[in-house]
Amino acid sequence: LVLELNQVIIPTYGTVPDQQNLHTPEWVGFDDKPDSLFFKDGQRRIDFVLVYEDESKKMTHKRSDRRKQKRKRQVYESNLINNGLQLEATRSVLDEKLIFVKVHAPWEVLCTYAEVMHIKLPLQHNDLKTRDSAFNWFSRLFKVDENIIKPEQEFFTAPFQKEHLSNFYIQDKDTFFNPATRSRIVHFILSRVEYATKNNVKKFGINKLLDTGIYKAAFPLHDSSFRHLSSDPNCPSERYLLYREWAHPKNIFKLQPLDFIRKYYGEKIGIYFAWLGFYTNMLTVAAIVGVGCFLYGCLTKDNCTWSQEVCDPNIGGNIIMCPQCDKVCTYWNLTITCESSKKLCVFDSFGTLVFAVFMGIWVTFFLEFWKRRQAELEYEWDTVEYLEQEEQVRPEYEARCTHVVMNEITQQEEYVPYTACGKCVRMTFCTSAIFFWILLIIASVVGIIVYRLSVFLVFSAKLSQHISGTEAIRKYLTPQTATSITASLISFVVIMILNTIYEKVAILITDFELPRTQTDYENSLTTKMFLFQFVNYYSSCFYIAFFKGKFVGHPGSPVYWLGKYRNEECDPGGCLLELTTQLAIIVGGKAIWNNIQEVLLPLIKNLIGRYSAAARSEKVVPRWEHDYQLQPVGKLGLFYEYLEMVIQFGFVTLFVASFPLAPLLALINNMLEIRLDAWKLTTQFRRMVPQKAQDIGAWQPILQGIAILAVVTNAMIIAFTSDMIPRLVYYWSFSVPPYGSHSSHTMEGYINSTLSVFNISDFKNASKPFSPWLGNQTTCRQVYRDLRYPAGHQHQYEHNIYYWHVIAAKLAFIIVMEHVIYFVKFIISYVIPDVSEKTKSKVKREKYLTQKLLHENDLKGVKKNMGKIADKIIRGADSIFRPKDE
Repeated sequence: LVLELNQVIIPTYGTVPDQQNLHTPEWVGFDDKPDSLFFKDGQRRIDFVLVYEDESKKMTHKRSDRRKQKRKRQVYESNLINNGLQLEATRSVLDEKLIFVKVHAPWEVLCTYAEVMHIKLPLQHNDLKTRDSAFNWFSRLFKVDENIIKPEQEFFTAPFQKEHLSNFYIQDKDTFFNPATRSRIVHFILSRVEYATKNNVKKFGINKLLDTGIYKAAFPLHDSSFRHLSSDPNCPSERYLLYREWAHPKNIFKLQPLDFIRKYYGEKIGIYFAWLGFYTNMLTVAAIVGVGCFLYGCLTKDNCTWSQEVCDPNIGGNIIMCPQCDKVCTYWNLTITCESSKKLCVFDSFGTLVFAVFMGIWVTFFLEFWKRRQAELEYEWDTVEYLEQEEQVRPEYEARCTHVVMNEITQQEEYVPYTACGKCVRMTFCTSAIFFWILLIIASVVGIIVYRLSVFLVFSAKLSQHISGTEAIRKYLTPQTATSITASLISFVVIMILNTIYEKVAILITDFELPRTQTDYENSLTTKMFLFQFVNYYSSCFYIAFFKGKFVGHPGSPVYWLGKYRNEECDPGGCLLELTTQLAIIVGGKAIWNNIQEVLLPLIKNLIGRYSAAARSEKVVPRWEHDYQLQPVGKLGLFYEYLEMVIQFGFVTLFVASFPLAPLLALINNMLEIRLDAWKLTTQFRRMVPQKAQDIGAWQPILQGIAILAVVTNAMIIAFTSDMIPRLVYYWSFSVPPYGSHSSHTMEGYINSTLSVFNISDFKNASKPFSPWLGNQTTCRQVYRDLRYPAGHQHQYEHNIYYWHVIAAKLAFIIVMEHVIYFVKFIISYVIPDVSEKTKSKVKREKYLTQKLLHENDLKGVKKNMGKIADKIIRGADSIFRPKDE
């Protein structure tokens, strides 16, 4: 064991034979300056903080384990010092077992690693003239006061090079690298410094040390309290400004200070809030149109002829409907669907069709304008060439690189973690695992369907017996309604449980894949998680929209599911209302659950920690201890925030034909979500390690895929779930001769024409109801919207001509709607360029300056030096060949 611990490789490629050769941090006491961000000397800035528990005071591990952990930590810290970092250790004020190690990166280390990481830094001020937009006066009303948060200066930038240091815009060495860049460089070093070797395999990185408990936390510092300005004059108090001007609820109608967010938290968080703000702004237009369509439905519902016929006691009151299940269900009167039909008139109107077409075009505008905005941010935030030049290989990938292969491009040997055969095996295993878990989700949906089919029988038999109230209660609490609501609630609970499981499964599969870079890792995980979530959240909605009530047969020959359960029919008001109910429960429940997880849990944990700390001591607490008491940010960072919004985007676009108010609800939710996320990051969580991000990653193609699928789903909802097409076919063809008896186009008689007649004597014994038939009628009406020839016809109970006209009209509608919207989408995509002319000019100007300042100056220097050398050679030659008499 001693030999294993002593053979530790450090960057000098030597070994550490004993304790004396290890470098240790400088130990200091707390100087009673709670807002200080510097070492005790007041000069060196704290760029990162490491926290560990003193091994001599640990009681939960064996002594040998504590010795191992201490040895690894000491070697790690020694190697950090060997890499040029400076460390200062301080014991906790509140808990003497905790040790805080503060890390500072000197100027030389920052310059060296800025070049290694290809970090882009300022060359000179942006000298391109910008035109003020005509809407600047309006947007200025919603912007943050420039006297409080000053606008960031625009610079032309280039990847940093130490040999061209004089060409970069350096006014002050202490501010040339901002705190976010300094923290990112230090985290890069922390992630790659070794602490041990075992079986010739190097172990390195702060992440592994955190996972094994050697360190309890590692984080950059917030620069102040969010409640008040810092007492340190050298501290800019940017966190306080962000809370007051961005995260506070009073700013709900203000635009976000994106450049300031990016400066403090880094590009990855900045691009998320830029996307979320852009999406929310675009939802404003969709919400206005959606509310207009909803109001149109409300205003025209009283003119809904077919609903009036359902509620008319002389029409709907005389129509007796056949039972909706075998034996225990009874006959029912059509007027029981009166309230549902009135609600359906609001949502199933011509305005819904207009809104579905509008949303198909809106989503294209949203994606195309976001591409332009994203291109602007890529340039302004120096991430245009980030993926190609700057992103480094993940430490986990580097640690597994043991196989040697030949690079086809460079023709040089390089190390990879697995061979081509091994990669195929990994991909096959991961793909199989993904399909297995997706099938498991589908199995859970099947279980919910079986529940719906079985419990409907129970509600049909028992519900009417236990309700002794008025007829109004019976009208609203029908077996179909009870089944739908309970199934939706159960579906929501199952979805939440499966989400927790699939999160861990997706991470395990992605870790096994071993992606090369962090971007590759996040894109791979994003794809898996979205596939799981897509099936998990949307499968029940797809079932209600496109399968429920579509394959039920007729009373004399019903269709059975799994050979036992009679296939369920739609609610008497139609499946469109049931789809709306399902969406409301899932979306509403999801929003409440997410807010509890994201806001209340961290708040409660922080309050408990704060009060327990206050109870232990009334001493002055330094900034690093305040931050340590905050909640840590998960390894996946903003992944779940993106996932939540993309799932919401799917609900807003895929099923918007069933609920035009969805964009309005999403708009309200997002306005709160922006401030809640900002409040959470600013007040409840430790400061995230700033990271670069070129765009929103794999979420972009996912959004594009949803946009394409949304056109199909909304067209099919209107065609197959809505009752609009059958009504239009009746109005234009079957209300007038030769099929109808009315002299002009009308909706009168629609209900009587669409409800087929069934002779009760044709019931089979297996499905014949127990309840006796009341009255002298011998027929009942078949399933709502079913179009069949009546009993006694030579083709009795077969689909009639009206049915085939409706099918043809539905297919024609889908084809026409899809092609029209896709054509408009293509035109919009072609007309709107992904990169604006202004951004293209800035990129060209920056490349020109980079070439001029960094390369042409070098060429001039080479030419000048070569000229001097040539002059010396010529003078030497002249002295050699000059005649002696001269």
